[in-house]
Amino acid sequence: MKLKLQKVGLVLLGALAGVLLSLNFSAIAQKEGARSPLPVEELRSFAEVFGAIKSNYVEPVEDKKLISEAINGMLTGLDPHSAYLDHDAYRELQVGTQGEFGGLGIEVGMEDGFVKVISPIEDTPAFRAGIKTGDLIIKLDETPVKGMSLNDAVKRMRGKPKTSIKLTVLRKGESKPLEITLVRDVIKVQSVRSKLIEPGYGYLRVVQFQEHSGENVVRHLNTLYKDGQLKGLVLDLRNDPGGLLNGAVGISAAFLPPKSIVVTTDGRTEDAKRKYLASTEDYLRGSSDDYLKSLPAAIKTVPMVVLVNGGSASASEIVAGALQDHKRALIMGTQTFGKGSVQTIMPLGNNTAIKLTTARYYTPSGRSIQAKGITPDIVIEEPGTDARAYLREADLNKHLSNDKDTAAGSGKPAARANDKPKSENGEEPAKPIEFGSDKDFQLTQAINMLKGLQIIQKN
Repeated sequence: MKLKLQKVGLVLLGALAGVLLSLNFSAIAQKEGARSPLPVEELRSFAEVFGAIKSNYVEPVEDKKLISEAINGMLTGLDPHSAYLDHDAYRELQVGTQGEFGGLGIEVGMEDGFVKVISPIEDTPAFRAGIKTGDLIIKLDETPVKGMSLNDAVKRMRGKPKTSIKLTVLRKGESKPLEITLVRDVIKVQSVRSKLIEPGYGYLRVVQFQEHSGENVVRHLNTLYKDGQLKGLVLDLRNDPGGLLNGAVGISAAFLPPKSIVVTTDGRTEDAKRKYLASTEDYLRGSSDDYLKSLPAAIKTVPMVVLVNGGSASASEIVAGALQDHKRALIMGTQTFGKGSVQTIMPLGNNTAIKLTTARYYTPSGRSIQAKGITPDIVIEEPGTDARAYLREADLNKHLSNDKDTAAGSGKPAARANDKPKSENGEEPAKPIEFGSDKDFQLTQAINMLKGLQIIQKN
């Protein structure tokens, strides 16, 4: 038996080494200019484990499954955002950036083997049912989430429209789990929306940064200016989980002078060291038509407030950080999520890919967003909520450190004297306030700021 295992192991070791070489992994793994040799002893151990499973596991296991799980384990062991994308997950990623997909409407991540909600997507089944940022999903129907991969959990939440699924949710401040039944729907994310709050004061909300979010922002801004000049503009990025980088650069460029630095990235490879400017080279993708050229000139100087909260992540933090550093807008709300890392999608063939963290984001002044987020110029909390309950990047297991601020903590706001605990009666979650409505307290304070009126801070 031992000889058989050794033979299987040696065959796999040779095959695995060939795969690693073909993918140039050994060339990538460099330090101070010197190539690192393949770790033969560790690969031999891997091959022996593979052979043991093939020969002794209680049921036969396909080679493809074992190798896929091994790849997934390598990536998920790095940080919360690196992942192996099988055929279905890769397709869902591609479809999701186009703004239409099936499911519940939740941006999720993994934490200690459970699914955590980063942000519910506005006007989706999850949002309407009261799913909140920071919720910990422990069961999908009657199946425990513990032990599932993120991809498997997402697959279970996706499904045919009009079918239902029961989520069992742990929420900070609740004494027992909440059971919430959602009906799946086709999720068509309207990534940009706008309206005139009152004559002269516009409201622009970006829900998610998708393929055409930049063009949609221009269309909405032109509509707001159709009836005359604006005296003030509120850009709402609350609960915006991010999305495509070029969308963030394009939307920032709409309000900044040409060639202004929007964001920089830094990583180990030369490709990861970049400056993204407010220029067509950095926000247009596959198009030569500059969609920003139709904007009114006044958009560069109109007084602005940007609303953010703990659900504002990644691309939305890039926009908020750029406008804050260039003193183009006042940032209002609560501390943002703190996802300041770059994920690169690397296709592997057979319609699979890996999503690998390759760099960190930095604001124009050099601040790292990672595990800290953007601190508002004026902290205004939403009444009835506890900002400390938000899940943040710094709360995620194995998150990257903030290399610019060794003292960076969780990024959570300090407790305030009038903070009140959430109810512990285990009742169904309250429906969220509709952003942009007349009951939106933070928006009201943003408009007051633009008018030069006194703002109110209360819970």
